[in-house]
Amino acid sequence: MDFAQTFQGIGTMFYQDTNIVVARIVLIVLGIVLIWLGKRNTLEPLIMIPMGFGMAAVNAGVLFMSATTTGTLFVDPMVADTEGIMNVLQVNFLQPIYTFTFSNSLIACLVFMGIGVLADVGSLLRYPFTSMFIALFAELGTIMTLPIGKAMGLSYGDAAAIALVGTADGPMVLFSSLMLAPELFVPITVIAYLYLSLTYGGYPFLIRATIPKDIRGTAVKLSKKTGITSGEKLAFDVIACVVLCLLLPVASPLFMSFFLGNAIKESGIVKYTKMLEDVVLYWSTFFLGLLLGVLCDASTIMNPRVLPILILGIVALTLSGIGGIIGGYLVYWVNGKNFNPTIGIAGVSCIPTTAKIAHHEVNKANKRANVIQIAMGASLSGVITSAIITGIYISMLGKF
Repeated sequence: MDFAQTFQGIGTMFYQDTNIVVARIVLIVLGIVLIWLGKRNTLEPLIMIPMGFGMAAVNAGVLFMSATTTGTLFVDPMVADTEGIMNVLQVNFLQPIYTFTFSNSLIACLVFMGIGVLADVGSLLRYPFTSMFIALFAELGTIMTLPIGKAMGLSYGDAAAIALVGTADGPMVLFSSLMLAPELFVPITVIAYLYLSLTYGGYPFLIRATIPKDIRGTAVKLSKKTGITSGEKLAFDVIACVVLCLLLPVASPLFMSFFLGNAIKESGIVKYTKMLEDVVLYWSTFFLGLLLGVLCDASTIMNPRVLPILILGIVALTLSGIGGIIGGYLVYWVNGKNFNPTIGIAGVSCIPTTAKIAHHEVNKANKRANVIQIAMGASLSGVITSAIITGIYISMLGKF
């Protein structure tokens, strides 16, 4: 019996380069760790559990595709010709979902539609100027990482796609990388989602390092209007969608998806709301996580072009967090210290994660302080500013 041919997952390890084999083993272990951390709610379980399973399985299930090549039966992200697509659709079990929802950014729009159902634009309408001010500062990483990437020798399109990791918005990164850096969109998207999970663990330390405990515990006294009606929210959804689509048509699928989801909720269409929240959002999130996992094979991660993405991704997220906190401090000083600068981290548009992080850190410093409402406004504003910058980058840099 030929052991290598019978147990090909193990057998291929004796035929591949040593660095690929080591990477496969590391990624299998990392996949298991992601599942465990998702189970413990240390990382987002909705993404990390399917992603961890996919990552572990795809790196374990490598087989001989021919006498000289290895591959898997999960998905082939590089196939482009019509005949090749028809062949893999009949062989690779996740290929139909990848081809018809992932590689054309449909799945990103579906996630955005579900997020729109969960979002409450009332928090933005109550504090529009404060929320947008903070969100603009939280784009520091998105803006500053672009020239850094260009200085490292990347094209404008590649540098812009990687810089958008600083938005901390996974669907946005997927959408933009398809437009700006299609040959790198798989590693950019995979790394972006891995890094976004780090916001759970990393941003609290950034907050504690930059904001003293007595300031973190500041209770914000707000006197703004509290009764925003569903009609006002719906009007905002329609006007904002039309204006943003007119200004930046390249990002119009994202704008439409998000505001449509929110408009359905505010219109009181219960059946559609439940469908988007309970079916569309969770279906798309599950398969997004699973596809990210199976795309994270060793040959992709070991590509030399991935190293700049690893470096620039963490730079972008760190700078965005710092920028948000700077914006929070400016509002704190302008308002005569009647503001909590911790809210600034919520301007990074990983909704609702960054808003929850801000609220949790404030609550740890002062149990009676509650900032979740205004933090959600800043986070929602971050989604809008991130989509605007994405549209600008695609319009101006997509050809370079």
